[in-house]
Amino acid sequence: MIGAMLVYGLEPIGDNLIAGLRGLAGMVFFNAPTTALGFWHIFALSAAALLSVHLVFTLLLTYYKIQRQRRRHREMLALLASPSGQDAGTLVISHDSPVAYCLPGGARSVTVLSDGLMAALEPAELRAVLIHENAHLNQRHHLLLWAFAAWRQALPWLPTTRLAQESVNSLIEMLADDVALRTESKATLIKAIAIVASGSAAEAGAGVRPSSPTLALSGLESASGGAGSDAVRTAASRVSRLLTPQPPLPSAVRSAVMAGSVLLLALPTALLLVPGLLG
Repeated sequence: MIGAMLVYGLEPIGDNLIAGLRGLAGMVFFNAPTTALGFWHIFALSAAALLSVHLVFTLLLTYYKIQRQRRRHREMLALLASPSGQDAGTLVISHDSPVAYCLPGGARSVTVLSDGLMAALEPAELRAVLIHENAHLNQRHHLLLWAFAAWRQALPWLPTTRLAQESVNSLIEMLADDVALRTESKATLIKAIAIVASGSAAEAGAGVRPSSPTLALSGLESASGGAGSDAVRTAASRVSRLLTPQPPLPSAVRSAVMAGSVLLLALPTALLLVPGLLG
Protein backbone atom coordinates (compact mmCIF):
# COMPACT_ATOMS: atom_id res chain seq x y z
CA MET A 1 0.00 0.00 0.00
CA ILE A 2 2.81 2.37 0.88
CA GLY A 3 4.73 1.53 -2.28
CA ALA A 4 1.72 2.05 -4.52
CA MET A 5 1.03 5.49 -3.05
CA LEU A 6 4.70 6.45 -3.31
CA VAL A 7 4.93 5.40 -6.93
CA TYR A 8 1.80 7.36 -7.85
CA GLY A 9 2.90 10.42 -5.89
CA LEU A 10 6.42 10.46 -7.35
CA GLU A 11 5.45 9.60 -10.92
CA PRO A 12 5.76 13.21 -12.23
CA ILE A 13 9.34 13.61 -10.97
CA GLY A 14 10.93 10.20 -11.61
CA ASP A 15 10.75 7.14 -13.82
CA ASN A 16 11.11 4.83 -10.81
CA LEU A 17 10.97 4.97 -7.03
CA ILE A 18 14.65 5.78 -6.52
CA ALA A 19 14.61 8.61 -9.06
CA GLY A 20 11.38 9.92 -7.62
CA LEU A 21 12.76 9.93 -4.09
CA ARG A 22 15.81 11.82 -5.29
CA GLY A 23 13.57 14.38 -6.93
CA LEU A 24 11.50 14.68 -3.76
CA ALA A 25 14.65 15.15 -1.68
CA GLY A 26 15.66 17.97 -4.00
CA MET A 27 12.32 19.66 -3.40
CA VAL A 28 12.52 19.27 0.37
CA PHE A 29 16.18 20.06 1.01
CA PHE A 30 17.28 22.15 -1.97
CA ASN A 31 14.14 24.18 -2.74
CA ALA A 32 13.64 22.63 -6.18
CA PRO A 33 10.37 23.62 -7.90
CA THR A 34 7.31 21.64 -6.80
CA THR A 35 5.03 22.59 -9.67
CA ALA A 36 5.34 19.09 -11.18
CA LEU A 37 3.36 17.64 -8.27
CA GLY A 38 -0.39 18.00 -8.41
CA PHE A 39 -2.86 17.87 -5.54
CA TRP A 40 -3.45 14.12 -5.75
CA HIS A 41 0.27 13.41 -5.96
CA ILE A 42 0.89 15.37 -2.76
CA PHE A 43 -2.10 13.66 -1.16
CA ALA A 44 -0.70 10.20 -2.04
CA LEU A 45 2.73 11.08 -0.67
CA SER A 46 1.23 12.41 2.54
CA ALA A 47 -0.89 9.27 2.94
CA ALA A 48 2.17 7.06 2.39
CA ALA A 49 4.12 8.99 5.01
CA LEU A 50 1.27 8.86 7.53
CA LEU A 51 0.74 5.12 7.01
CA SER A 52 4.46 4.46 7.44
CA VAL A 53 4.56 6.42 10.68
CA HIS A 54 1.37 4.70 11.86
CA LEU A 55 2.77 1.21 11.25
CA VAL A 56 6.10 1.91 12.94
CA PHE A 57 4.44 3.67 15.87
CA THR A 58 1.98 0.80 16.36
CA LEU A 59 4.79 -1.74 16.26
CA LEU A 60 6.71 0.14 18.96
CA LEU A 61 3.58 0.79 21.03
CA THR A 62 2.65 -2.89 20.91
CA TYR A 63 6.16 -3.82 22.04
CA TYR A 64 5.92 -1.37 24.94
CA LYS A 65 2.54 -2.77 26.03
CA ILE A 66 3.81 -6.34 25.82
CA GLN A 67 6.88 -5.57 27.89
CA ARG A 68 4.81 -3.76 30.51
CA GLN A 69 2.35 -6.65 30.75
CA ARG A 70 5.14 -9.20 30.99
CA ARG A 71 6.80 -7.22 33.74
CA ARG A 72 3.56 -7.14 35.72
CA HIS A 73 3.03 -10.82 35.09
CA ARG A 74 6.52 -11.62 36.37
CA GLU A 75 5.76 -9.66 39.54
CA MET A 76 2.59 -11.69 39.98
CA LEU A 77 4.46 -14.95 39.45
CA ALA A 78 7.04 -13.89 42.02
CA LEU A 79 4.20 -13.79 44.57
CA LEU A 80 2.13 -16.76 43.46
CA ALA A 81 4.53 -19.25 41.87
CA SER A 82 7.23 -21.51 43.27
CA PRO A 83 10.10 -23.38 41.61
CA SER A 84 9.20 -26.76 40.22
CA GLY A 85 12.26 -28.45 41.67
CA GLN A 86 12.99 -30.01 38.28
CA ASP A 87 14.20 -27.04 36.26
CA ALA A 88 15.21 -23.53 37.26
CA GLY A 89 13.21 -22.17 34.34
CA THR A 90 9.96 -23.88 35.35
CA LEU A 91 7.53 -22.42 37.89
CA VAL A 92 4.45 -23.94 39.46
CA ILE A 93 1.27 -22.11 40.44
CA SER A 94 -1.38 -23.40 42.80
CA HIS A 95 -4.34 -23.95 40.49
CA ASP A 96 -6.59 -26.96 40.08
CA SER A 97 -7.15 -26.62 36.32
CA PRO A 98 -4.48 -27.77 33.86
CA VAL A 99 -2.44 -24.72 32.91
CA ALA A 100 0.77 -24.57 30.88
CA TYR A 101 2.38 -21.62 29.13
CA CYS A 102 5.74 -19.93 28.71
CA LEU A 103 6.66 -16.34 29.43
CA PRO A 104 9.42 -15.11 27.07
CA GLY A 105 12.14 -12.86 28.35
CA GLY A 106 15.55 -13.91 27.09
CA ALA A 107 17.58 -15.28 29.99
CA ARG A 108 14.56 -14.75 32.26
CA SER A 109 12.21 -16.89 30.17
CA VAL A 110 10.13 -19.27 32.24
CA THR A 111 7.61 -22.03 31.74
CA VAL A 112 4.61 -21.93 34.05
CA LEU A 113 2.69 -25.06 35.04
CA SER A 114 -0.18 -25.55 37.46
CA ASP A 115 -0.05 -28.21 40.13
CA GLY A 116 -3.36 -29.43 38.74
CA LEU A 117 -1.64 -30.13 35.43
CA MET A 118 1.30 -31.88 37.08
CA ALA A 119 -1.09 -34.10 39.03
CA ALA A 120 -3.08 -34.99 35.90
CA LEU A 121 -0.16 -35.87 33.62
CA GLU A 122 2.05 -38.92 33.49
CA PRO A 123 5.82 -38.25 33.39
CA ALA A 124 6.00 -38.73 29.61
CA GLU A 125 3.08 -36.36 29.08
CA LEU A 126 4.67 -33.75 31.33
CA ARG A 127 7.87 -34.05 29.31
CA ALA A 128 5.85 -33.43 26.15
CA VAL A 129 4.41 -30.27 27.67
CA LEU A 130 7.82 -28.97 28.69
CA ILE A 131 9.36 -29.76 25.30
CA HIS A 132 6.44 -28.00 23.61
CA GLU A 133 6.91 -24.87 25.72
CA ASN A 134 10.67 -24.85 25.28
CA ALA A 135 10.16 -25.06 21.52
CA HIS A 136 8.16 -21.83 21.70
CA LEU A 137 11.03 -20.14 23.50
CA ASN A 138 13.86 -21.60 21.44
CA GLN A 139 12.20 -20.75 18.13
CA ARG A 140 11.33 -17.20 19.28
CA HIS A 141 7.63 -17.59 18.46
CA HIS A 142 6.81 -14.53 20.56
CA LEU A 143 8.49 -12.33 17.95
CA LEU A 144 6.14 -13.61 15.26
CA LEU A 145 3.15 -13.07 17.52
CA TRP A 146 4.32 -9.54 18.29
CA ALA A 147 4.68 -8.62 14.62
CA PHE A 148 1.30 -9.98 13.58
CA ALA A 149 -0.46 -8.57 16.65
CA ALA A 150 0.96 -5.14 15.83
CA TRP A 151 -0.13 -5.46 12.20
CA ARG A 152 -3.66 -6.36 13.26
CA GLN A 153 -3.79 -3.49 15.74
CA ALA A 154 -2.56 -1.06 13.12
CA LEU A 155 -5.09 -2.17 10.48
CA PRO A 156 -8.01 -3.76 12.37
CA TRP A 157 -10.40 -3.10 9.48
CA LEU A 158 -8.35 -5.30 7.12
CA PRO A 159 -9.64 -8.90 7.26
CA THR A 160 -6.28 -10.35 6.26
CA THR A 161 -4.68 -9.08 9.46
CA ARG A 162 -7.02 -11.20 11.58
CA LEU A 163 -6.67 -14.23 9.33
CA ALA A 164 -2.88 -13.92 9.29
CA GLN A 165 -2.66 -13.65 13.07
CA GLU A 166 -4.92 -16.66 13.59
CA SER A 167 -2.96 -18.71 11.05
CA VAL A 168 0.38 -17.85 12.66
CA ASN A 169 -1.01 -18.73 16.09
CA SER A 170 -2.04 -22.17 14.84
CA LEU A 171 1.16 -22.78 12.91
CA ILE A 172 3.48 -22.08 15.83
CA GLU A 173 1.51 -24.53 17.96
CA MET A 174 1.96 -27.16 15.27
CA LEU A 175 5.68 -26.40 15.07
CA ALA A 176 5.99 -26.89 18.82
CA ASP A 177 3.99 -30.13 18.56
CA ASP A 178 6.40 -31.40 15.93
CA VAL A 179 9.35 -30.72 18.23
CA ALA A 180 7.66 -32.68 21.03
CA LEU A 181 7.04 -35.58 18.63
CA ARG A 182 10.77 -36.04 18.12
CA THR A 183 11.07 -37.63 21.54
CA GLU A 184 7.52 -38.44 22.64
CA SER A 185 4.83 -40.56 20.99
CA LYS A 186 1.72 -39.22 19.30
CA ALA A 187 -0.49 -40.90 21.90
CA THR A 188 1.40 -39.13 24.69
CA LEU A 189 1.13 -35.74 23.02
CA ILE A 190 -2.53 -36.16 22.13
CA LYS A 191 -3.42 -37.05 25.71
CA ALA A 192 -1.48 -34.03 26.98
CA ILE A 193 -3.34 -31.74 24.57
CA ALA A 194 -6.69 -33.16 25.66
CA ILE A 195 -5.94 -32.79 29.35
CA VAL A 196 -4.76 -29.20 29.05
CA ALA A 197 -7.71 -28.27 26.81
CA SER A 198 -10.13 -29.70 29.37
CA GLY A 199 -9.18 -26.95 31.79
CA SER A 200 -9.07 -24.06 29.33
CA ALA A 201 -12.45 -22.65 30.33
CA ALA A 202 -11.43 -22.44 33.98
CA GLU A 203 -8.15 -20.75 33.10
CA ALA A 204 -9.89 -17.63 31.83
CA GLY A 205 -10.96 -16.70 35.34
CA ALA A 206 -7.85 -17.81 37.16
CA GLY A 207 -6.30 -14.35 37.17
CA VAL A 208 -2.83 -15.74 36.60
CA ARG A 209 -2.89 -16.89 33.03
CA PRO A 210 -2.33 -14.03 30.54
CA SER A 211 -4.99 -13.24 27.99
CA SER A 212 -2.75 -11.50 25.47
CA PRO A 213 -1.36 -13.69 22.69
CA THR A 214 1.91 -11.78 22.76
CA LEU A 215 2.23 -11.52 26.52
CA ALA A 216 2.92 -15.21 26.92
CA LEU A 217 2.80 -18.21 24.68
CA SER A 218 0.11 -20.56 25.84
CA GLY A 219 0.67 -24.21 26.27
CA LEU A 220 -0.81 -27.18 24.50
CA GLU A 221 -4.34 -25.84 24.40
CA SER A 222 -4.12 -22.66 22.31
CA ALA A 223 -1.56 -20.27 20.96
CA SER A 224 -4.02 -17.42 20.92
CA GLY A 225 -4.46 -17.35 24.66
CA GLY A 226 -8.18 -17.86 24.24
CA ALA A 227 -10.32 -19.95 26.51
CA GLY A 228 -13.44 -22.03 26.25
CA SER A 229 -14.69 -22.85 22.78
CA ASP A 230 -11.74 -21.22 21.00
CA ALA A 231 -9.26 -23.34 22.90
CA VAL A 232 -11.32 -26.47 22.33
CA ARG A 233 -11.47 -25.80 18.58
CA THR A 234 -7.75 -25.22 18.45
CA ALA A 235 -7.02 -28.39 20.38
CA ALA A 236 -9.42 -30.37 18.19
CA SER A 237 -7.73 -29.24 15.00
CA ARG A 238 -4.31 -30.13 16.35
CA VAL A 239 -5.45 -33.54 17.56
CA SER A 240 -7.05 -34.17 14.18
CA ARG A 241 -3.76 -33.29 12.50
CA LEU A 242 -1.92 -35.76 14.70
CA LEU A 243 -4.47 -38.54 14.24
CA THR A 244 -4.80 -38.16 10.47
CA PRO A 245 -1.56 -36.63 9.22
CA GLN A 246 -1.55 -35.48 5.63
CA PRO A 247 1.11 -36.89 3.31
CA PRO A 248 4.04 -34.52 2.78
CA LEU A 249 3.96 -32.35 -0.31
CA PRO A 250 6.05 -33.56 -3.23
CA SER A 251 9.40 -31.83 -3.56
CA ALA A 252 8.28 -30.12 -6.77
CA VAL A 253 5.25 -28.60 -5.03
CA ARG A 254 7.37 -27.45 -2.08
CA SER A 255 9.82 -25.84 -4.47
CA ALA A 256 6.96 -24.10 -6.27
CA VAL A 257 5.57 -22.78 -2.97
CA MET A 258 8.98 -21.47 -1.94
CA ALA A 259 9.51 -19.85 -5.34
CA GLY A 260 6.08 -18.23 -5.18
CA SER A 261 6.81 -16.89 -1.68
CA VAL A 262 10.10 -15.39 -2.84
CA LEU A 263 8.43 -13.82 -5.87
CA LEU A 264 5.72 -12.27 -3.67
CA LEU A 265 8.49 -10.37 -1.90
CA ALA A 266 10.96 -9.84 -4.69
CA LEU A 267 8.73 -8.92 -7.64
CA PRO A 268 6.95 -5.90 -6.10
CA THR A 269 10.27 -4.70 -4.69
CA ALA A 270 11.91 -5.01 -8.09
CA LEU A 271 9.05 -3.11 -9.74
CA LEU A 272 9.50 -0.31 -7.21
CA LEU A 273 13.28 -0.09 -7.19
CA VAL A 274 14.77 -1.29 -10.46
CA PRO A 275 15.23 1.69 -12.81
CA GLY A 276 13.36 1.52 -16.07
CA LEU A 277 10.81 -1.14 -15.15
CA LEU A 278 8.17 1.47 -14.40
CA GLY A 279 9.01 3.81 -17.24
